[in-house]
Amino acid sequence: MRYMILVKSTPAFEAESGIDFQPDPAVFAQMAAYHEELARAGVLLDANGLKPSRAGWRVRHDGARRTVIDGPFTETKELIAGYTLIQVASRAEALEWARRFPNPVGADQPAEIEVRELFELDDFAPSAELERFRALDAGK
Repeated sequence: MRYMILVKSTPAFEAESGIDFQPDPAVFAQMAAYHEELARAGVLLDANGLKPSRAGWRVRHDGARRTVIDGPFTETKELIAGYTLIQVASRAEALEWARRFPNPVGADQPAEIEVRELFELDDFAPSAELERFRALDAGK
């Protein structure tokens, strides 16, 4: 079972001047230790931070029309600042790892992470389209 731990963005992160954000050294050290622990346990698949929304864009679909909207995006509670992707044996194991996730903005600061299970190809009914995804997966 794969789970993605999503780190919610904060107004302070989105408001940093420029795109060359530097994390708090104490928080960065805690994150490094946590991710090293995930790696030693053999459950870490990937992890990365995302640049603030001003460095990104959204594509809005309206029928056949596509509209590109450049960041920044004002509603920070809906933005993601980073993620950690883990593969574990159960929801309970994922929950334990999530509980140990360091506060991404520093001790005693309000923060939120969200954990979501990823779909696996076996979650879907057999179809020709599914086989196309299996072929892509096999080509990795």
